[in-house]
Amino acid sequence: MTRRGVLLFAALGILWGIPYLLIRVSVEAVSPATLVFARTAIGALLLLPVALSRGQMSAVLRRWRWVLTYTAIEIAVPWLMLSTAEQRITSSLSGLLVAAVPLVGAAISLRGARRDQLGPPQLAGLLVGVLGVALVLGSDLGGLTAAAGAEMAVVVVCYATGPQIIARRLADLPSLQVVAASLAVCAVLYLPFFVALHPARMPAPGALAAILTLGVVCTALAFLLMFALIAEVGAVRATVVTYLNPAVAVILGVWILGEPFRLGMGVGFALILLGSALSTRVSRPRPPRARAPAAAV
Repeated sequence: MTRRGVLLFAALGILWGIPYLLIRVSVEAVSPATLVFARTAIGALLLLPVALSRGQMSAVLRRWRWVLTYTAIEIAVPWLMLSTAEQRITSSLSGLLVAAVPLVGAAISLRGARRDQLGPPQLAGLLVGVLGVALVLGSDLGGLTAAAGAEMAVVVVCYATGPQIIARRLADLPSLQVVAASLAVCAVLYLPFFVALHPARMPAPGALAAILTLGVVCTALAFLLMFALIAEVGAVRATVVTYLNPAVAVILGVWILGEPFRLGMGVGFALILLGSALSTRVSRPRPPRARAPAAAV
């Protein structure tokens, strides 16, 4: 990985490790749908004017089907599921479960790969990673409901699929314009829910600060960094940023919110990291086999 890639990786890992804490604080004051609206509306208000001033928005609009697909898979669905799950589970646990994103991303990529690319390291990595996820889940079965587990599974699959859409369908489009359009579309989609579910009273200053930080820092700025990271290292390796996210989430959750951290969570997280590293490892191409001369016709 280049020096620029390392810097982008570290910055994005920190910025996307913070939201778990902020979401946990926010959903105590507002509904998950209201939070998604606020987060996307703030991000769109910051990025859309700049994107429009730079032009090229027409190219994004011509690809509107894939932009809508990306918006649903990367933003609208997982952010609602994550916010809903964090009403019942700790921010630390949600962060640890999202560490499985590289495993799912690798499985998606390997599914379309040739059989000779599915080497022992990749297959072993997937198995080790799954074992790690099971260990993390088993360490907190008392606090994890079936509904929250299903919601987190949707989050993981969506987060693993989003970068694939960027790389395969939207990579040639200007990243700022794509991000701004996606956030604006999502905000419009959630506007009716905000009108219906917004809190009767103004949230406390701490919750307002959390929501504002989510919109400005963890949404607008973080999405720009994500597109830059994908351009630098590729879609599958970009999902490996979730190596750092859970560590940040756990540190903040334990330190600020006093959330419990068990030995099984730490061991499971280590196995997830190992499995992700192995499953996203690029295999060296095998030398071509000797082939018989073609028959003359």
